[in-house]
Amino acid sequence: MMNTTKQKLILLLSLLLFSGYGAMAQNVQAIKYPTLEKMIRQSKDTVLIVNFWATWCKPCVEELPYFEKISKKYSGKNVKVVLINLDVVKDLNAKVKPFVAKNNIRSSKIYLLDEPDYNSWIDLVSADWSGSLPFTLIVPSDKKARKIFEEPLTESQLEKELQPFIN
Repeated sequence: MMNTTKQKLILLLSLLLFSGYGAMAQNVQAIKYPTLEKMIRQSKDTVLIVNFWATWCKPCVEELPYFEKISKKYSGKNVKVVLINLDVVKDLNAKVKPFVAKNNIRSSKIYLLDEPDYNSWIDLVSADWSGSLPFTLIVPSDKKARKIFEEPLTESQLEKELQPFIN
């Protein structure tokens, strides 16, 4: 009888643990470029920070915690952080979702851009973007004077660059 109770408890705890992992990893979904474009256009009264990254890009991975901190710091305010992953879509479940869960990325919205032909959409994001990663786009609430960064940002740089748009 005691063994059965222990087994049930272990099974229940295992289910809770794995369902929590799945829920955390579920926040990443694949989107097409028109969805991203619509997201950027429709972010009214909000400063939008869009960071393009990949799990295989070391500088990208190093700066992700800074975007997560900004997202937490300005939660409930008119600042939204969107992380756009550029891994291949077939790696969404095997690599990207586990990476997001392992790195505890929860505050930012995360999407995988399912557009294998980079040349078809990079210029639409910014004509000044060569396509290198990491790449960050800050879109002010009035949609004018976007700022782009084709380099890794430090936490203090990110905060400094954001300030003119929120004050």
